[in-house]
Amino acid sequence: MDLTVDALGDKCPVPVVKAKKALATIETGTLEMLVDNETSVKNLTSFAKSQNCDVTSEQLAEEKYSVKIIKTEASVAAPVEGGAGVGPRVVVVPSNVMGHGDDELGAALLKAFIFAVTQQDNLPDSMLFYNGGVKMTVEDSPALEDLKKLADAGVEILSCGTCLKHYGIEEKLAVGDVTNMYVIVEKQLEAGIIVRA
Repeated sequence: MDLTVDALGDKCPVPVVKAKKALATIETGTLEMLVDNETSVKNLTSFAKSQNCDVTSEQLAEEKYSVKIIKTEASVAAPVEGGAGVGPRVVVVPSNVMGHGDDELGAALLKAFIFAVTQQDNLPDSMLFYNGGVKMTVEDSPALEDLKKLADAGVEILSCGTCLKHYGIEEKLAVGDVTNMYVIVEKQLEAGIIVRA
C-alpha cells in the first residue's frame, strides 16, 4: 500500500509525527511525505532509518520536497531502536525556554519538545519541573494541554514548590503535583534514562 501525506507548512516536529502515524497504518509499501524545507527532509530521513526503512528524497520545487519512506517485510521484522525495559524514564525541565540564545525561539522549542514527548511510544515515567520550568505547569502555560494529556496517560508531573513560591505562582498550578528538591534528586538518581529539555 502506498500513501502520500501533505506536511507542507508544518513546523517541527509535526512532519515526523505525521510520518510515524501514517507509517503505522501500512503493513508494507511507500509513504511519501511532502515537506517545504531541508530540515524536515533530514528529520524524516533520520526517522525512517530509526524504523529500519529505506528512504529517498528529492526536491520537487523551490520549497517542496518529497521524502519516500519504504516499509518492507524486512523492516517490519527488524527490531526498532529503543524500547521498554531500561528503568524509569525522567524528563527534566529546568527553564521555560529550551537552550540559550533567543528566548522567543527557546519558548517555541520547549513547547515543541513537550508536544514531541506526547507522541512517543514510550512515555516518561516522570517529568520534573524546577526554576523557570515550573511556569510550564501553571495556568496559561503554552504547553498546558500537552502536559494534561501526559498526566492523563499516567506520566507523573512534579513541580518544585520552592520555585513556584519564588515566582509567586503556587496558586496557579494547573497540572501535576508539588514536590521538593529531595524528590527531584531521588527521581534522577533512580532513573534509567534522564532527558533534559
